[in-house]
Amino acid sequence: MTLLEQLDRQHFFHPGTHAYDHATGTLPGFIIGEGRGIHLTDVAGREYIDGFSGLYCVNVGYGRDEIAERMAAQCKRLSYYHTYVGSANEPVIELSRRLIEDWAPPGMVKVFYGMSGSDANETQIKLVWYYNNILGRKNKKKIIARDRAYHGSGIVTGALTGLPAYHANFDSPFDRVVRAMCPDYYRNAVPGSSEADFTAHCVAELESLIEREGADTIAAFIAEPMNGTGGIVPPPEGYWPAVQALLRRHDILLIADEVVCGFGRLGARTGCERFGIAPDLLTFAKGLTSAYAPLSAVVVGEAFWDVLMSGSREHGVMGHGWTYSGHPLGAIAGLANLDIMERERLVDNADDVGGYLLERLRAAFGAHRLVGDIRGVGMLMAIQLMQDPATRTPFPPERRINAGVVAAAREHGLLIRALGADIVGFAPPLITTREQADDIVARVQAAFDDALSG
Repeated sequence: MTLLEQLDRQHFFHPGTHAYDHATGTLPGFIIGEGRGIHLTDVAGREYIDGFSGLYCVNVGYGRDEIAERMAAQCKRLSYYHTYVGSANEPVIELSRRLIEDWAPPGMVKVFYGMSGSDANETQIKLVWYYNNILGRKNKKKIIARDRAYHGSGIVTGALTGLPAYHANFDSPFDRVVRAMCPDYYRNAVPGSSEADFTAHCVAELESLIEREGADTIAAFIAEPMNGTGGIVPPPEGYWPAVQALLRRHDILLIADEVVCGFGRLGARTGCERFGIAPDLLTFAKGLTSAYAPLSAVVVGEAFWDVLMSGSREHGVMGHGWTYSGHPLGAIAGLANLDIMERERLVDNADDVGGYLLERLRAAFGAHRLVGDIRGVGMLMAIQLMQDPATRTPFPPERRINAGVVAAAREHGLLIRALGADIVGFAPPLITTREQADDIVARVQAAFDDALSG
């Protein structure tokens, strides 16, 4: 064990990490030294393809000098000033304009900034409650979130997240959160039913939930346009038009969580654009800066903003904000990132190369004896492992079958991610080429041979 690894184990409190295994060395150390393009190099000098863009976020790839240089110049000019009481800085004003005019869906008018998807979704829920208080609807406060969703790991956002690991031992979920089913056609549909049939089932289940809880108690429905960490699950045919019609009928706000899906990940500017979603509120993070600086954004629709603005005449200043809201270094990183995205047409590349990679994965593994489903949209896809694909019998969760594939892939110089107990996830940088996609598939084949040959 190197000195650097010893110091890491001694002093660094890692997120999402088994504390005892890391501290004792049972969990292998992994310290990254540098990155360039879609490749990372660890401190021992070994190179890897980052097949998951960090955590879905390094869309433009590593080592972009243009972003670093603009951040450095901004730091020299103005490193920080707060944005309270109407204060602003040039980068955040320009970034807000571009988000509203070029990247957000029609009808969005204002942007509020934070540092991560978790704090942005915490803001969303506070805004929704504030909105209903202004309107005098004191009981309309429940939030519908879907099973297997990921919306963050804060107090409320951890409760919105529909994954048990984010609830265990944290006194969660929060009692204002009610749960709808995950629209996973492969795992949840009745065998032989069509996607349209399954959509009808999902919508009927959601309507029953609304009726049971009472529409007058439900403030909002929050969902990712396409489920991410809960399994990379595209919505079934007709899902979003039907869900939106139901929400409008019951006067329930729609919060689109675009933390993963936004900024080209699905081969469109946003998941809303890809699936025809018209949200009341929208959350951006991750690809907003390609993770060159922490930044998130809550984007507010016009009708919602009109209520907040009129409410301020009675209630005064809204008591919500963060020290680093609208930080100029985050904003300039976002502007430089968008310049690269637009100049290099990375949304189109994600659609093209993502589709090609999905085809290649299906060709390579579609007939594999332990593969049940291969799915994806744009540059976001998954392989669903099954003990018996014919009967859709999953592996016992304790097998962690996908963890073996991910570990083997790392040995072959590819970083991908285990989702749940049986899903292998892929989210390469949007700059990935077809040749690099072929390389990814070859490394996955080697990992399958190593991990699943027995």
